[in-house]
Amino acid sequence: MTEHTKVDFGADSVDRDTASTPGPTVLEKSAPRSERMASNKIECNACPVLCQISDGRTGACDRYANADGRLIRVDPVVFLSRAAALPDAGGDDAAIAFGAASATPDNAEEPALFVTGVGASSTYPDYKPAPFIVASKLDDVDMVTVVTEGIFSYCSFKVKIDTDRFLGPEQANVRCNGEIVGHVTTAEYGSQMLSLGGVHHLTGGSKKEGRVTCDMMLALGNKEAVELSIDGGAGLVIRAGAAPIVDGVEEQRMRVGCGSATIGIFAKQWFGHVDEVVVVDDHITGVLTEHQAGRCLGMTRSGLKIRGRKSTPGRYFQVANPGTGWGGTDIQDPLAIVEGFDPAVAKPGMRVLMVSTTGEHAQWYELDEQLVPRIAEMPDAVRRTVERIGENCEPSLATVLFLGGAGGSLRAGATENPVLLTRAIKRKLVNVTCGGAPAYVWPGGGITVMVDVTRMPDRSFGTVPTPAIVAPIEFTMAYDTYCDLGGHVDAVRSLQSVLANGPTHADGAPLARRTLARDPDNPWPAVLPA
Repeated sequence: MTEHTKVDFGADSVDRDTASTPGPTVLEKSAPRSERMASNKIECNACPVLCQISDGRTGACDRYANADGRLIRVDPVVFLSRAAALPDAGGDDAAIAFGAASATPDNAEEPALFVTGVGASSTYPDYKPAPFIVASKLDDVDMVTVVTEGIFSYCSFKVKIDTDRFLGPEQANVRCNGEIVGHVTTAEYGSQMLSLGGVHHLTGGSKKEGRVTCDMMLALGNKEAVELSIDGGAGLVIRAGAAPIVDGVEEQRMRVGCGSATIGIFAKQWFGHVDEVVVVDDHITGVLTEHQAGRCLGMTRSGLKIRGRKSTPGRYFQVANPGTGWGGTDIQDPLAIVEGFDPAVAKPGMRVLMVSTTGEHAQWYELDEQLVPRIAEMPDAVRRTVERIGENCEPSLATVLFLGGAGGSLRAGATENPVLLTRAIKRKLVNVTCGGAPAYVWPGGGITVMVDVTRMPDRSFGTVPTPAIVAPIEFTMAYDTYCDLGGHVDAVRSLQSVLANGPTHADGAPLARRTLARDPDNPWPAVLPA
């Protein structure tokens, strides 16, 4: 990101001849012109930076530009269609002008199109109504959807990385290009968790930290790969919906369960084929014959003595240090956690399986006359159980959740009394979506939303160089609810009017729009909360 200097931004000139994106948004210039600004520049008032943009150039965010003395939005507004596939020949990326015939006809009873906040622009400083306030009808109920892009300083990404590998100690700093951009947070079942971004990294540190954090967040939100490092831990490459890469190795499997759970799942399948099983796990290592599952099957103790802190029968903590070896530990030889065998119990020829929680590591041993475990060929019946462990492991993925506080002046674009919008959301009178994707609204005060970025349209996120993240958000409710919360009812327009005329602040030039098929995994966004 280029640091704001109140002069030209963006190396690319505005392409006025791009046929696929006709007529970008023309915005009104409501702010007074600075007397010190050159005559060939215009001031963009879409965010607090107030870029002064020369003709043919873009602002710092690359979202607004000066086209022949007019402030324009260079990317199209994204619509969602109920249709599984769109009939237009141009494909999902084809953009057409507002006023042109829609590829998907609108039905007053069941709207076929939904206006998202992607590309919709904001109304900073929010004393005006949101860019789109769209009326529709659903099951004979008059509906309203308030559509805008929010400028989020208070936002972060929560990243779930499906792996047992040790990524770094809890609370360790996560870095991008050498700058601290987040931290390791509490691990969850089979996954390591990161908290990335946030207002303190965006605005509370150096300018470089803020710029790097903002660029990292933009890439994560737009489903691009990001390279990170963890202090005292691993190097990572993560991309939403893709397998994480840990220290250069692509992860394959999420564990089937902890060592104890794995014992419980497969005990019956091992019964009769083994004398002992140890499932190596950084958190809870399981020992079959001591475990309740083994006892219920009538198995006798093997005499195996294991390192670590015993929790309950057959369950051991801290058998080794965290790492990238067996079961998320630092061991490469599983016998390193075995102290030996009790000669009063163990017998020569005893069969022992050592296996990890993903089945990626497994070794078969048989005790010799001195009760020393010797590697032997694993029986087919046991090998099949190891393969089944792997079969029951889900593919390892990196999941990226956007978490943002939609408070402050953003709500003024919906109503003159913002707390009423907040209350209506908490009363489940308003359906909140981000780019048409379902958003979870956290309990408690404010409007804190969380959404899976893979369920949002591509390129849903932008930035402004304050620095802050720009993200789409939509509020759908019954028309009567909108009136009750003091909404901008004079700005409500039908979908047909939006399609024909574009946004309210256009000066007659057409606005580009792009229609995408709805993600089949997402519910239709123009509904009331369940």
